[in-house]
Amino acid sequence: MDTGGLPLLDQRIADCRACPRLVSWREEVARAKRAAYADWTYWGRPVPGFGPADARLLIVGLAPAAHGGNRTGRMFTGDRSGDVLYKALYDVGLASRPIAEHAHDGLELYGVRVTSPVHCAPPANKPTPQERDTCRPWLVQELRLLRPTLRAVVVLGAFGWQAALPAFAEAGWSVPRPRPAFGHGARFHLDGLELFGCFHVSQRNTFTGRLTPAMLRDVLRTAARAAELPAEGG
Repeated sequence: MDTGGLPLLDQRIADCRACPRLVSWREEVARAKRAAYADWTYWGRPVPGFGPADARLLIVGLAPAAHGGNRTGRMFTGDRSGDVLYKALYDVGLASRPIAEHAHDGLELYGVRVTSPVHCAPPANKPTPQERDTCRPWLVQELRLLRPTLRAVVVLGAFGWQAALPAFAEAGWSVPRPRPAFGHGARFHLDGLELFGCFHVSQRNTFTGRLTPAMLRDVLRTAARAAELPAEGG
């Protein structure tokens, strides 16, 4: 099992400058800041995945938030979406604490890794198709490194689903044609890997009740059991 490769991959991701629009945006946000975070030194770089190198469960999002991961340097850390995700992971026994505040807050994930198909914060949370495709090789490499232990994946949202399926194919999994359709609660089997769809933990979904904490916990709990991870709750 190659666990030494992920730290190097994470470092290479953090140094990437392949997409000029995203580089310009993430760095401008880091300079201008938000008033509430005026005393922060923003990360302002691509945000690598977070979690153990021998993860059995992978969670795939969309991209870092401008004042979340782009500020803190860690996936889903420091924004409302992360508040919902990590609280749910904690509730089902997959995280050491319910709140993700900064990269050195002591948060640990148990058998779970969190990543995204786009590693830079995009303007309006909308990467272009070209930016998504340019970033794909990072996800492909991450999947290859995780493959020896990976047993289940939860993909948050249709964008992540559309970006992840080609990456699974490039990483060596057999993805059926036509490709499986995204839906909340969707479940598909790919060569020993259980793939789950879940509405994204965006404020639009969580504030309107399209995705409730109970719905998220249910998906995470089911995926954890598919990955043979201990999950709490009914």
